Amino acid sequence: MWSKPPLAVLNHILTGEDWARARLAGFAGQTARVQFASVLLQFTILESGLLAVAEASAPVAVSIRLPDDAPLRALTDRPSLFSAATISGSVDLAETLAFVFRNLRWDVEQDLSELLGDIVARRAVRLATGLAQWQLRGARNLAFGLAEYLTEEEKAIAPRRELEAFCTEVDALRDDFARIEKRLGRIELRCGEPRPTSLS
Repeated sequence: MWSKPPLAVLNHILTGEDWARARLAGFAGQTARVQFASVLLQFTILESGLLAVAEASAPVAVSIRLPDDAPLRALTDRPSLFSAATISGSVDLAETLAFVFRNLRWDVEQDLSELLGDIVARRAVRLATGLAQWQLRGARNLAFGLAEYLTEEEKAIAPRRELEAFCTEVDALRDDFARIEKRLGRIELRCGEPRPTSLS
């Protein structure tokens, strides 16, 4: 079943986080359903604060629908992951789950050090972090380069300074039209007034 590997990882992380298990234990016996893309996780909270695969017949207290790119957001931008979620059911349980998962921290280096030793674990984590930062810098540089090419070379997109100048001109033109409208309104009022009659 697809739920077992993710729940095993979550339980492993929760084991080292007493505060998280204490928060979840307050909802012991309740079942939650989390969906993103074609993945469905349905779990029950145990009295220990850990998670177990829920029975198919268990009533669901809260259902949370995450955006399809949930795994990527979980690694790069957790706040946007939970702000984009659609929730139905128990709001208290949903808020607790969001708070716990937003603040959980996996000490990957510690886990690796138990398997490979301290030195290898530290170097592996540094290498992985360096690669991730390198890819992020590369993606950012590519985006800036593409934007510069499209705005400066191809003129397919207007540069920001030109857009700002255009918006300023539009604002000035709107103000000019508003003044002309007021003047025309005053002229129409004067033209519509009856001419004064002489008292001769």
